[in-house]
Amino acid sequence: MSAGLIHAFVLDGEGGAKKLDWQGLQSWQPEHGELWVHLDYSVYESKEWLIHGSGIDDTVADTLLSEESRPRFSLLDEGLLIAWRGVNHNPKSNPEDMVAIRLWSDEHRVISTLKRELLAVNEVVEMLARGRGPKSLSQLLIEIADRIVWRIGDVVDEYEEQMADLEGQVIERGQSNLRSELSSLRRQVIALKRYLAPQKEALMRFSVEKISWHSQDDRIQLREVVDRITRELEDLEAIRERAVVSHEELQNRISEELNNRMYVLSIITAIFLPLGFLTGLLGINVGGIPGSENPDAFRYFVLGLISLIIVQFLIFKWKKWF
Repeated sequence: MSAGLIHAFVLDGEGGAKKLDWQGLQSWQPEHGELWVHLDYSVYESKEWLIHGSGIDDTVADTLLSEESRPRFSLLDEGLLIAWRGVNHNPKSNPEDMVAIRLWSDEHRVISTLKRELLAVNEVVEMLARGRGPKSLSQLLIEIADRIVWRIGDVVDEYEEQMADLEGQVIERGQSNLRSELSSLRRQVIALKRYLAPQKEALMRFSVEKISWHSQDDRIQLREVVDRITRELEDLEAIRERAVVSHEELQNRISEELNNRMYVLSIITAIFLPLGFLTGLLGINVGGIPGSENPDAFRYFVLGLISLIIVQFLIFKWKKWF
């Protein structure tokens, strides 16, 4: 990357592209071919070029330089203003902490800006390097959108595997520490879904708008991307619901275990309550205690307590208390 310029390519119309530096970008003209400029908006040179050298409207430049943006699609007189979000595969980052990419497109060029690396863009660059990339700017936008959605699908698949594993653990073990894992997964799903819902709407608008430099095949491909992101949203909603059901099942299992323990303690208490009463009654330090002068009295008393336990056991069994 040279002072904010991550990539600049002139498409050759055959799936390849010629790479430009800042000097080549400054001298580019529409007759040279369709241009894709990819910038790090946090670098000063990128800001200067967008505001003073790109020739785009100031409002569009401000949007391309904005720190925060939700997914959107706007059809302006001069072109298209798009904001998408892709999953974050950067080191020590969470996938749901999504990377924002903003794009401006007209029939001659695409300008894209971001701050953090986005694998979907890198894959498109590699395709161009191999001569198997998009042949037009319209296909370039669709390819970026398609790669973003595929990457989102990979994360959703990982969430589904985590959910299936947690469901198995809930059924097999039902340990209380699974609650935090279920809650964490639900938070991740909700965070990802937060951006995918408006992204779906942006892609739908992109697919239905009549744009002069988009062919019918381009619209069909866009609809495929919309269908795929719709399925990913449905899968995320299913994962969230499964997490809720598993959390409830876990709570029920924990409550059942607690009730079983309380039940056992109640039975033990019921058995030893009369025994404690009798031992306490005969243990008072006053005269007239029965058997105090009889050397076999303790033996008879113990046998009486054992008999009482047996009678209690039979009564509990008869009442089906256990």
